[in-house]
Amino acid sequence: MRQWLTKTTLWCVLLLGCACEAAGASEYYGQITFGGLPVPGATITATQDGKTLSVTSDEGGVFHFDDLADGQWKIEVTMPCFETVAADVTIAPKLPAAKYELKLLPTDQLQALAKAPPPQPATPKPALQAANQKKPENGAAQQTPAEMPKPPDDTNQQSSDGFLVNGSVNNAATSQFSLNQAFGNRRFNTRSLYNGGFGLILDNSALDARQYSLSGFSTPKPVYDRITAGFTIGGPIRIPRLLPRGPNFFVGYQWTRNHTAQTDSALVPTLDKRLGIVDGATFPVSPQAAALLQLYPLPNISGNPSYNFQIPVLNSSHEDSLQTRLDKTLGRRDSIWGNFNFQSTRADGVNLFSFVDTTDTLGLNTNTNWSHRLNQHLFLNLGYHFSRLRMLVRPEFENKQNISAAAGITGNDQAPANWGPPALSFSSGIAALSDAQSAFNRNRTDGYSASINFFRGHHNITVGGDLRKQEFNDYFQQDPRGSFTFTGASTGSDFGDFLTGVPDASSIAFGNADKYFRQTVYDAYATDDWRVMPILTINAGMRWEYGAPMTELKDRLVNLDVAPGFAQAAPVVASNPVGTVTGAKYPNSLLRPDRLGIEPRVGISWRPIPASTIVIRAGYGIYDDTSVYLSPMLQLAQQAPLSKSVKEQNSPACPLTLANGFTQCATTTSNTFAIDPNFRVGYAQTWQVSIQRDMPWALQMTATYLGVKGTHGVQEFLPNSYPLGAANPCPDCPLGFVYETSGGNSTRQSGQIQLRRRLRAGFAASLLYTYSKSIDDDAMLGGQGHQSSASQTDFSSGSAASSSARAQIAQDWLDLKAERALSSFDQRHLLSLQAQYTTGQGLEGGTLFGGWRGRALKEWTLLTQLNVGTGMPETPVIPVAVPGTGWIGPLRPSLTGAPIYGGQNGAHINPAAFAAPAAGAWGSAGRNSITGPGQFSLDGAMQRTFRPSKHFYLDARIDATNLMNHAVFGSWITTLESAQFGLPQAVNPMRSLQATMRVRF
Repeated sequence: MRQWLTKTTLWCVLLLGCACEAAGASEYYGQITFGGLPVPGATITATQDGKTLSVTSDEGGVFHFDDLADGQWKIEVTMPCFETVAADVTIAPKLPAAKYELKLLPTDQLQALAKAPPPQPATPKPALQAANQKKPENGAAQQTPAEMPKPPDDTNQQSSDGFLVNGSVNNAATSQFSLNQAFGNRRFNTRSLYNGGFGLILDNSALDARQYSLSGFSTPKPVYDRITAGFTIGGPIRIPRLLPRGPNFFVGYQWTRNHTAQTDSALVPTLDKRLGIVDGATFPVSPQAAALLQLYPLPNISGNPSYNFQIPVLNSSHEDSLQTRLDKTLGRRDSIWGNFNFQSTRADGVNLFSFVDTTDTLGLNTNTNWSHRLNQHLFLNLGYHFSRLRMLVRPEFENKQNISAAAGITGNDQAPANWGPPALSFSSGIAALSDAQSAFNRNRTDGYSASINFFRGHHNITVGGDLRKQEFNDYFQQDPRGSFTFTGASTGSDFGDFLTGVPDASSIAFGNADKYFRQTVYDAYATDDWRVMPILTINAGMRWEYGAPMTELKDRLVNLDVAPGFAQAAPVVASNPVGTVTGAKYPNSLLRPDRLGIEPRVGISWRPIPASTIVIRAGYGIYDDTSVYLSPMLQLAQQAPLSKSVKEQNSPACPLTLANGFTQCATTTSNTFAIDPNFRVGYAQTWQVSIQRDMPWALQMTATYLGVKGTHGVQEFLPNSYPLGAANPCPDCPLGFVYETSGGNSTRQSGQIQLRRRLRAGFAASLLYTYSKSIDDDAMLGGQGHQSSASQTDFSSGSAASSSARAQIAQDWLDLKAERALSSFDQRHLLSLQAQYTTGQGLEGGTLFGGWRGRALKEWTLLTQLNVGTGMPETPVIPVAVPGTGWIGPLRPSLTGAPIYGGQNGAHINPAAFAAPAAGAWGSAGRNSITGPGQFSLDGAMQRTFRPSKHFYLDARIDATNLMNHAVFGSWITTLESAQFGLPQAVNPMRSLQATMRVRF
């Protein structure tokens, strides 16, 4: 089967390169309405460089330009008794449908028009074929969703008299002024009422480059393929006598079967280490370690101290998605529309240990809308939205094999759904042992919306509100199998600690699997689009948004009631929300609401010199983040006394072993997480100013300044913690839990220069340069995936999970300002170039050639995109537990003064630049103080539209990602003491080719 697909893909590529007959085509279509009702007989005129094309709208208000040359066009809509509507539109392939709303002329002009003789309408001209194609750009006219059915290809040949707003309609088939053939008794073929298409996307390993190997060892290239097929169809539903004027519909279906490959490199235990010999020393091997070592593969690479194992990993995903839409005009005042979307995905995830975890998701999304015209100035809109997402995760060992029990590991969850090994993390770079967690989650959202639109004079006013009820029904354990971290604290070797069965830290959380979170989100808004004068527009409004803190349906939430200064802490449960330490009474969410979500917003567009092309735009707004509650609520639902929640450090007072490592010790709190009950919702203030001006040679330049100020960001710290080597300053104070507050702040300043060349002589391009700087002390902004380790372990949580799974914890809980540093997404320089060139038609269809060569080369569109940017900041960490806790990761090393960059054996960071901090002191290395690898990408595509017949189009396209097959690294490994310190942690995909074919009718 795969060989057949490979041959088929190759033949498709050859056919695309040899095709020689067709014409480029870019359609532009839409609907003319007044008060939400379709307007037939309106004249739509498109003008570009002295060339003018006209069509008229049909009975449903729909117009259609069959072929317009890509680029800037001026669109005008004229209709007797209505104001002329004008817009500048960028024509490009696959534009969504446009929608133009007409307005009546003032009363005095209508009276004058009634006394004047009626004008003779001009005969519309058929649209010409386009020779150029380009991607859609900003600045297009107001558009409706692309699912709005397009008229047949010949709708641009309307009768010269069109439709009249008042009067009879001539539908005589013998008259030269009769209606379009798609209506009445001139409809010769019902198929012309509908449009649609079907397409196929193919990608095969035979066309892709070999994946990059971090170890330098060449492994066989795996065989895989990616296939996507689908179809779309749309048009009116017509059933004679039963439903003669039914609604318009759209149906789209997509079928995807993807198989992807990646090359994983790792450091695994050698045969000597499995026998207990580590760096010349011999360690006794505990039964638990011997059992878990059976899950590790043997090395298959020699001579590389950083990696000794490499394997190609194949993953697969199957997806089916369906989209439908219906819209119908009811009478003269009402219209209804809605859509229904369905998506089903089944994916298999394979890891380094050949564990196969399956994930099934099923999503439904639908909405219904009703619009009612109260009068010519006032419109009422109502809507309802429903969505549901179900996710089912099945790990490798679920209901198959109880690895922990067979190895003699006690204290973790023994339910069959959570069978499997505990997670293992090593500071020296040995691959972390991990597997997915079993889960069955169902989320649902019901949304209600209402708005009123008022149009009067120069004001377009909208007043409305939304109500959204959200349900998160989760069934999973946070860490049921438990996690062990080995740093060498016991024997001086992390693997020696593992062999002897003595972890440096352990953690586990299970016991409250089913969780039912509820949240209601409200908002109300008012906005005015005020056309002050032809050269000045002001859009101003106010929005209030309130997301209530989440509650659990059965009040199974646990927070800590904390005394001032964290001198004492005791659990408080939502079912009895009265603190035993402070005596405070809490709501059943355990968080006090934050209702001050006032969000003013204003934007202006000003042309200071009427005859000039200079346009100044500016804006300011405040945006709240009402989605911050879910993550902490998941933590609060997995706390003692409702569940077992342990995070411990090995010590004489609390000895840990692999056999018995999940025991609660009296030296720490029984909870691992708490949140400030006065937690505030974070918000961002944004402001921007831009100046735009046209330049010679079809160029346009835009300069933009953008500023963002974040307030009430998330911060996390460990109360009562102290540095390595220091004495515990408060032995009786609670210790070992993370506390989350909302005291973070952030700023981002950026400047952009964009130079854009409009389509001219078949060439268009856009060059954008961005210079920016972002600073924050926010745990979430600073923790997005840049805290790395050799084993891809999150040392902040002590589990073998992705480092982007949670926030970065502050190193010194008494000096949170010391966390202020560059944001993890701070990219100082970014240059983006997009360009396209379309070969012309030329004499006899040729370009620089005549005959068949010219026909083969004409009307191809070549596209390219180049992105070059500096690296992102990363944080150096030392894999040592914070004294008295089981938390590993907040601690950073100290700087030695040696150069940070440049190492040995291919490392990009110098390990000699860092050292363990002095006893009793925090590390001097700052958060996000290392610059990661630079970013580079070059993609390309070529496409052409063939027209084998009047009613059919064939779109052909070939896309190439990473065109130069250049290896680009994602981040460095920044965990000190790791064998891979300073080496790349991941590499971006290498070159791949994808062929797309689509037939439209």
